This record gives sequence, C-alpha cells and structure tokens, in this order.
Amino acid sequence: MSAVEVAGTRRAGAAAPDLRAHPREDVLLRIEQALGVRLDREGEVRKRRSVGAATDRGTWVRIETRRPEKMAGQGFNGPEAAGLLTGIAKPAWHASVAWAEPEAGLMWRADETELVTAAPIKPGGILAVDPRLPAAWWARLNASLDALAAADTTRVATLHTAPVTQARVAGEIAAVFGPGIDTAIGSWAPAHADFTWANLPGPECWILDWEDWGLAPRGLDAAMLWSASLAVPGLAEQVRDLRRADLDSRDGQLMMLWFAAGIVGAPAGYSGPLLDPARAAAERLLSELRR
Repeated sequence: MSAVEVAGTRRAGAAAPDLRAHPREDVLLRIEQALGVRLDREGEVRKRRSVGAATDRGTWVRIETRRPEKMAGQGFNGPEAAGLLTGIAKPAWHASVAWAEPEAGLMWRADETELVTAAPIKPGGILAVDPRLPAAWWARLNASLDALAAADTTRVATLHTAPVTQARVAGEIAAVFGPGIDTAIGSWAPAHADFTWANLPGPECWILDWEDWGLAPRGLDAAMLWSASLAVPGLAEQVRDLRRADLDSRDGQLMMLWFAAGIVGAPAGYSGPLLDPARAAAERLLSELRR
C-alpha cells in the first residue's frame, strides 16, 4: 500500500476486512454460479478490499466488499455506470451480481468486464523507476482524461471509499499545513478517483477499476498520479506537463496540495522516497496559493 493510500485509509475510518488475509471461497463459488463462469484461482489478484480473476470465457471478474455505510451517495455500481462512458481507454462492462451479507455487515459485488492482459505499471508500493512509457500511451491517457472530464454524471467521487467534498479537502489540508489557506474549489468534473500506477497498465494504456468515479475537483486524477510519481522527478514533471491546463489552475494546485498533505501527514515510515519531494512541492504550492 502506498503512503497516499495509507493516509486515505487512516482518514476514511473503518474498512471492510482485508481480503488478502481473509479469503472467502464461498464468495467465489457464489459468483461463479451467478455469472456462469469459472474463475482462475491460480491467477487471482488479491488486494485489500477486492479480488480479481480471469474467467474461462476470456473475461475478467472483479469482486469487491464494502460496509453498507460506505455506499451512501454514489451507490455501489461504479463499473456498471462507467459502461456508458465513451472515448476512454477502459475495459467494456458485461454483467454484475451484488448481494448483502447482513450478519457480517458487508455488501458484496462482482463485475465481469473485458479482459486486459497488459500488466499494471506498478501493482503495489511506490513507483521508484521510470517506466519509460511510449508517446502513444501518454496520448491515449490524455485523450481519456479529456473525455472523462466532458462526461455528464450525478455521481460523487469517492477516494478510499469516502466522498470527495469541499469540507474534506479543506479539513485535510488544514490538518497538515494549518489554517489560513483559501481552499474553496471552483470547478468540479468527473474523475476516476483511483488514478494510481496500479490501475494503469502498460505498454498499452488502459484505465482499470472504476468503482470510485464521479464528480471531483478539477485536476484530481492528474494530481493523484503526479503525487504517486514524486519519487521519479522526471516522471512527475511529465504528468504535470501532460495535464498542465488542469494542474496550473487554482483547483489543480489545491488537488496537488491535498495529495501532498496525504504524503506529508502519513505515519512515519510510510511515505519513503515520496516524502521529501512532497514537502518541497507543498512549500511551493503554499506560496502560490497564499498570494
């Protein structure tokens, strides 16, 4: 888990059980029966609150669990709702199944989508080596972000299962950098809201895991990827150059400061090589935002 993810989890409150430590074979069997597929157990990708696996019909199934209170607002159908988006490098959505497990206080959902065989650029942890992605990859990413920002939705983005709100942004920036910063957000647009290297395969560009997408401050996705790239200064600058129109806006600067706050404010030892560049960036951003 990255420093940004740790900080977000710490702020968001109680989470569902860690599926890496608590495998649920009964859940997998139920999904296989409901969707009419067989899951590749040997190739499973297990994360904290999700499990992914290829199927015997050449598709991908992503399984997620959440506490019911984490579903307020946008609901639990992000991948399905994202199926209506166009012009974006995302896997096609096919089908889903969802159910409640009241005795455990959990909701479960599985979405079957197009199978992407390209590997995530950094499946976990902090990216410390430039992946040297081709120009076509960056062009497809840029076009996808433009298309997403132009989409129409009433969903509100969630970051680490908590809604992205004006109050949350203001409170988390103030908690790390103190009061006196004008954190008023002027522009909101659809965002993926889990825009990390774990959800971006290469060398062919895809954007995976659409459960959290919705309206967010302008520049959120670009700022999130920039913050996850800070251990590789040239890569972070490449992200900034690509989305300069967003990140040079006041809202974009606020988003960069917000993610810098998540790194600087994380528990000791979690931020690793992100910490020093995040502090330096925060000093520059604070100076600009206080003018």
